[in-house]
Amino acid sequence: MTGALPLLGGGAEKSHNGQFEFEQMIESLHELFEHDRQVASQSDATRCGICYLHFPVAELHYREEGLYLCPQCERTLGNQKLTVVRKQQKL
Repeated sequence: MTGALPLLGGGAEKSHNGQFEFEQMIESLHELFEHDRQVASQSDATRCGICYLHFPVAELHYREEGLYLCPQCERTLGNQKLTVVRKQQKL
């Protein structure tokens, strides 16, 4: 899932496929949030400062800007610097 929006227009067939894709997206989000809640219940977990999902602290990297990043968000940002309004406390 990339987060890209589907193209507008199309006939009934596309509408049916769109409904299936929508149901898959809802199921995927449900699983993602269920997993997030499980990780959040662990004592050594905190949120990524970008995607806001919970991870064990050992999997996160604390950046000098004052936020934790998960591996995926860290790869996406690379060396780009961020302005942080509210810094996360380093654990």
